[in-house]
Amino acid sequence: MILDPFAGSGTVIVQAKLNDLAAYGVELNPLLHFVAETKINSWTTDPHKFLNIARHLAVRMPTKAPGFLKSEKHFNPGVLRNLEKLKGGIDSFEPVSKDEKHIKDLLLLAFASILIDCSNLKRTPCLGYSRNKNIEDNAPFILFSKKTEEIAEDLQVLHSKFVHSIECPAEIHLANSMEFEHPHTYDLVITSPPYMNGLDYVINYKIEMGWLGFAENHKQLKRVKDDMVVCDNVSKGLIRVFASATDRYTNPWIEEIKESIFANIQQRGSYRRKDMPEIVHKYFDDMYKVMKKVVSALKSKGRFILVIGDSLIADTYLPTDLIIARMGKEMGLNIEKIEKARNRHSGQIRSYKLREAIVTLRKE
Repeated sequence: MILDPFAGSGTVIVQAKLNDLAAYGVELNPLLHFVAETKINSWTTDPHKFLNIARHLAVRMPTKAPGFLKSEKHFNPGVLRNLEKLKGGIDSFEPVSKDEKHIKDLLLLAFASILIDCSNLKRTPCLGYSRNKNIEDNAPFILFSKKTEEIAEDLQVLHSKFVHSIECPAEIHLANSMEFEHPHTYDLVITSPPYMNGLDYVINYKIEMGWLGFAENHKQLKRVKDDMVVCDNVSKGLIRVFASATDRYTNPWIEEIKESIFANIQQRGSYRRKDMPEIVHKYFDDMYKVMKKVVSALKSKGRFILVIGDSLIADTYLPTDLIIARMGKEMGLNIEKIEKARNRHSGQIRSYKLREAIVTLRKE
């Protein structure tokens, strides 16, 4: 049995199911949870029926773009009108069976997947405006048609080559891995947690979250972000509360890193977040909480594998993989191996080489 405590869009769970392995995940972001659940629950869907419904959506009334987003700036006027028509067609489809509910979820998944391609935005990897995009008014219909055809092809592959895997157990819980009590024990935990960097996973997906109804205002987006493993775009109030807490995880290595970050910020005189030492501390405190929950559900001889990247914060190097490995050792796990998966570059100093590593821990 396999667990991914940061399930994201469900890659680990889907691959486990393809390999006939029972798999479970935990995901806090409601959009990503929807994506992952749709990907693992729709395998019995008839691809021909799905395509027929996708091609004949009846638009009774366009669905207005989310009011809290800057949709008029995100999309050209003609594109926006057609997106509202397309979403209205999907919303007008009323499922009368479990199979049709899966079809509607797949339609929403296809719609969400084209939003950035239809917009004046880009995600590379953070969401921002693109100066070079020229989007035709009919792009929503063209891209939606292409995406639904791709989904139908995937369904055909599942039915022809992986029919034996359809009934393999898979489930993803909408929950916070720092607090979630696992109902199972696991032979293998494999995950890629958020990195200690400036990537805001909520703001990065605010367009899809808004259009699919997973957030109705910025306060709801903030609540999701505040509950996640911290990034450096988190609210200052949350960090102030954390800084005053007395039950925080720490170790001498983390304290040394914090002191170095603080000194470098003082020397610079200005930095985007002067509370960065506490943000870094909260990152490892958050990860410690997740790891404690996971380790308690890991079977004897089970492995806990994390794909994680290191960071450069205010000219201070954070060997995140080594610190995570040390935390695992403190919890009674053996460090089986740490392998470099690929080279990366710092967003602050492009010439500074970073790494992405695979940390393998084992419970004896």
